[in-house]
Amino acid sequence: MSDFEIKQEICEIGRRMYQKGFVAANDGNITVKVKDNEFWATPTGVSKGYMTPDMLIKVDGEGKVLEGTWKPSSELKMHLSIYKERPDVGAVVHAHPPTATGFAIAGIPLDKYTMPEAIIFLGSVPIAEYSTPSTDEVPEVVRKYLPDHDAILLENHGAITVGHDLINAYFKMETLEFFAKVSLVAKQLGSERELSPDRVEKLMEIRKKMNISGRHPGYRK
Repeated sequence: MSDFEIKQEICEIGRRMYQKGFVAANDGNITVKVKDNEFWATPTGVSKGYMTPDMLIKVDGEGKVLEGTWKPSSELKMHLSIYKERPDVGAVVHAHPPTATGFAIAGIPLDKYTMPEAIIFLGSVPIAEYSTPSTDEVPEVVRKYLPDHDAILLENHGAITVGHDLINAYFKMETLEFFAKVSLVAKQLGSERELSPDRVEKLMEIRKKMNISGRHPGYRK
């Protein structure tokens, strides 16, 4: 994809996030890797629902602005830390999807093996311990979950999803929020009935056959 196509895609995903209520006001961040040391990033102080390609900025691996006139988000360091830790990641999405964020605030990880789609595409979703947004604390607490997870809840904050490209990372955010909604309804109805170990193992085999990219915690009996 050309730089312009990447910027158009970032703006489109930003609009989807805003329309679905995954972010409010100027919340959230999106980055896409262009090369090993070049990334397109959303600017600070702009609603993801109203971005235009000219607002986006290109930065290097240390956060230095290479192109663009807007200022980068203070949470850019979290994104760049993820790329350093996970060379396979091509895009990072950070948002505050309401239901999933509710689980993060309540301190309840999304770790029940209940939905086939969530099992195949996300696995269990942990909660990274609270850290002050926009500080170096965030990359530190997130780092330890990256070897096994592509979706992570941030305690009292929101969620991060990563993928080999932006569509992949965004769809994981959609799956995460849908999983959270279903889990909440199940809790309200009385219980989250998990699939049996043999059924989960069969879903893991399906994941292998589909050759799905990314990290996955697998199934631990």
